[in-house]
Amino acid sequence: MYRLFFILLFCSLSLTTQAAPDGARLYELNCSACHGLNGEGGVGVPLALNGFLNAVDDKFLFTTIREGRPGRVMPAHPSLSDAQIRAIIEHLRGWEENRDEVTKRQYRQVNGDAERGKTLYGGYCAGCHGSNGEGGHGTGVTFSRPRDLPIMPPALNNPGFLNAASDQMIKRTLMEGREGTPMRSYIKMGLNEQNIDDIVSYVRSFEKTAIHWKPKEEQSPVLTQDSDYSVEETVKNIQRAAIGKNFRIIRVQNLEEGLFPEAEQNKKQVVVYFCNFNFINKALSLDPRIGLFMPCQITVYEDEAGVHMMTINPQYLSRVYNNAELDQACEQMSNVYTEIMEEASL
Repeated sequence: MYRLFFILLFCSLSLTTQAAPDGARLYELNCSACHGLNGEGGVGVPLALNGFLNAVDDKFLFTTIREGRPGRVMPAHPSLSDAQIRAIIEHLRGWEENRDEVTKRQYRQVNGDAERGKTLYGGYCAGCHGSNGEGGHGTGVTFSRPRDLPIMPPALNNPGFLNAASDQMIKRTLMEGREGTPMRSYIKMGLNEQNIDDIVSYVRSFEKTAIHWKPKEEQSPVLTQDSDYSVEETVKNIQRAAIGKNFRIIRVQNLEEGLFPEAEQNKKQVVVYFCNFNFINKALSLDPRIGLFMPCQITVYEDEAGVHMMTINPQYLSRVYNNAELDQACEQMSNVYTEIMEEASL
């Protein structure tokens, strides 16, 4: 009886003294790959900019982490608990300067005319954010050097943004701009507060036409095809078919090359690498992360059931990337892979 009592007491104390979520560690695991370990940005926007942190409230940050931006690179994080998200937000706030002064600043209620705002939006906002609020294209990451301007213009018609951003946050951004980004103060550009209220009302009207992007149906992570030819013949057939699709053969190598001494390598596992540089450049401009899986490759291997071809399915990656602009390119590449493997097996 006493033993059971102490076990229950120990469990109770363990629950009550459980450590609070580590925001820095959670940020590192869930955010740093895109936003940088110190919030300096990368594929994702910089988060350590004082102009950004001063402008957004905790609700905006919480909703953005939880729901993401459907189809706009920023994924949702449904597996994080509310406490974990709050811990990440607290970590972000550690980069902020003059926090107390900023949070006290208030503006009057937004009460604008959306029709007037539409005209103003066309003259002041559409050049960066798109005529229909669709935002900039791709991620804004340059391939040869760090980018000087830290963000691509966000999509203002995205349901994730509209759900996260309050009218006051949008208004404040327009009035003050965001230091360190291309976003300038509209007050300094000559607009008055009523003009800005009109623009806010027009941006809010995007809720009626917001693009609710949904990923395509679940896809297999890999594409496969059987071959009636030997490994050597299948490899040659793949090369011939890829060249016929305007791809250049990069190299052919054993799958285990570099992992084992040559004499110990399985000669019945071969990878064919090929590339269409025009296609890849277009895909990279939409999302540099696709470079992790370039150049294109098809693996040929033999087991007791025969010879097979296998490659990663780009349409599966499309779901992972959460980038609607990549959908068409990924579908096109999946079709090309399938056609090459089918032709190689004829």
